[in-house]
Amino acid sequence: MNGGQIQDEDISASSQWSESTAARYGRLDFDDGDGAWCPDVMAEAHSLKEFLQIDLRTLHFVTLVGTQGRHADGVGNEFAQRYRIKYSRDGTRWVSWRDRQGRQIIEGNSNAYDIVLKDLEPPIIARFVRFMPVTDPSMIVCMRVELYGCEWLDGLVSYSAPAGQQMTFRGQQIYLNDTVYDGAVSSSMAEGLGQLTDGSWGLDDFTKSQVYGVWPGYDYVGWTNASLPGGSVEMTFEFDRVRNFTSMKVHCNNMYAWGVKMFRQAVCSFRSDADWEPNPVFFKPKADSISPSARFITVALGNRMASAIRCRFAFSDIWMMFSEIAFQSDTAVYNTSLVPRKRNQAPVDDPTHKIDDSSTRILIGCLVAIIAILLAIIIIILWRQVWQKMIEKASRRMLDDELAVRLSVQREAFVHRSSSLSSDVESTSTYERIFPLGSDYQEPSQLLRKLPEFQAMENLAMIDGASEPSPAQGTDEAPHYAEADIPGAHSYRVTVVNMPLSPGRDGALEEFPRDRLTFKEKLGEGQFGEVLYANTVVSNK
Repeated sequence: MNGGQIQDEDISASSQWSESTAARYGRLDFDDGDGAWCPDVMAEAHSLKEFLQIDLRTLHFVTLVGTQGRHADGVGNEFAQRYRIKYSRDGTRWVSWRDRQGRQIIEGNSNAYDIVLKDLEPPIIARFVRFMPVTDPSMIVCMRVELYGCEWLDGLVSYSAPAGQQMTFRGQQIYLNDTVYDGAVSSSMAEGLGQLTDGSWGLDDFTKSQVYGVWPGYDYVGWTNASLPGGSVEMTFEFDRVRNFTSMKVHCNNMYAWGVKMFRQAVCSFRSDADWEPNPVFFKPKADSISPSARFITVALGNRMASAIRCRFAFSDIWMMFSEIAFQSDTAVYNTSLVPRKRNQAPVDDPTHKIDDSSTRILIGCLVAIIAILLAIIIIILWRQVWQKMIEKASRRMLDDELAVRLSVQREAFVHRSSSLSSDVESTSTYERIFPLGSDYQEPSQLLRKLPEFQAMENLAMIDGASEPSPAQGTDEAPHYAEADIPGAHSYRVTVVNMPLSPGRDGALEEFPRDRLTFKEKLGEGQFGEVLYANTVVSNK
């Protein structure tokens, strides 16, 4: 109702207060019109005259209902405190729903705005459902309703069988009748559905039940061999149309120590029109006298076409007890009855629902789509990782190129600066240009000793014939010759010899003339240039 699957034309009512409170406004949690469906007259106590009816178009397995009053944003204050439900599978025969204790009246709302949900135990299998308000005559009622369930894919409309019997066991009475059967019941059951299709089954111990407050044997429908002729139980199953049946599942008790066993043989006949076909299907389950556990037995039906099936179940012992029967046909892929569920469990887990081929295809399509999405995400992640590595390599290459460019620019600037500086060398002393205020201005040999590259090279360059220190130089002045580049001025050369150098006209030390040196060999090189071994050339001038 709330989701819109049920169309307006499928919602009708016995009467309406006005056009704005017609049946189509009876959708749960909707405020269209005047906010709800309201009948034309006040409901009488326990009256079944007024109703809101929903046509589900096909058979559905309804497990839960919800109701709400008329609130209309605070304008309305009408609601149904109690109500009943009637249902029909063919639109002709109507059945009043009752719970497992036989009660028919359902407690409804206490105000106009809250939603009240009621679990239908047992669930109903129907196409048409009616909500019938029951309240005090002094109150005007309005209702909004909702149905929860799914399509009944079994297609089973009714089953007929001998009525369940009583059993005396250890001094107590065990009632094995079908308590919630909605067909005609006398010595047999006809044209109805009941506990064998309610979606739940009995325990291993048939004297116990999962439902609180019921009598022993409630979960099972049972028969004794002594009371039935032919030593078998005959059951007939009617369906909504001709179907291609593959199997039938029967849940049986097997407490063999107490004379209860699963059936020995099943013989099933099929009918597509008025007559039963002459070739039945025979099935014999494997006998089990070891495990007393109740179990489902799958009867293969051989893909037979039929709208009705009649099966005879042969006794294996004194008693035979069933708690659930379900069918697989062309619209059912598998029977979810094999999934355990307690009788009072939430209806969304009901095991009698089956999934058809279209649902399976949709599920497979969704799984394929999910897998495709996951693969796409993985590919994107891997591609991003590869792309990041490529970007990192390109970035490093760009940084290297930029560094090379910067070094080239600095080198050009350095050369240019060196050239400009070299032009000034002729006008002043090397030491004066480089260290104009240094404490070693008059002692260039002390200056070179402070350079790391020359500390290890002292005394390497000596002038021939000068092995002894000059008295003027002292013992600390070891004879040596050194020549090095000065950073920032490649054209500058520092020359130190072990002989006294006379100051020039301006008071600075003069460079030893290069033309008076004869270079012998290269002793080494460092950060500041080369160290060469040379002899002096004596001039006659």
